[in-house]
Amino acid sequence: QVQLVESGGGLVQAGGSLRLSCAASGRTVSSYVMGWFRQAPGKEREFVARISWSSGRTYYADSVLGRFTISRDNAKNTVYLQMNSLKPEDTAVYYCAMGRIESTRQNLYDNWGQGTQVTVSS
Repeated sequence: QVQLVESGGGLVQAGGSLRLSCAASGRTVSSYVMGWFRQAPGKEREFVARISWSSGRTYYADSVLGRFTISRDNAKNTVYLQMNSLKPEDTAVYYCAMGRIESTRQNLYDNWGQGTQVTVSS
């Protein structure tokens, strides 16, 4: 069983930056994937970014490519999402998730955090 806890959300003005953290605790497997998803008001949850824990290979949604960076700290069992050049349309609840396959589909992620709110003002 794995527990995921997000932190770092908050209110920021357009053009600003924010870094989200996701700390994993409990039992993990040697090969797995960490992903970030987000859900805006009235919208479905969408994929943002993912990283392979072992290889560090990353993948991003087109909407955040070049602005967001996903990374990991193996010693801390923590994954980060550095968000730069934030836009009002980035406003959403951001969720950290763990899965077994490098995928953008939320159904292939087994463990989820509680989410952290990110609000970008104009």
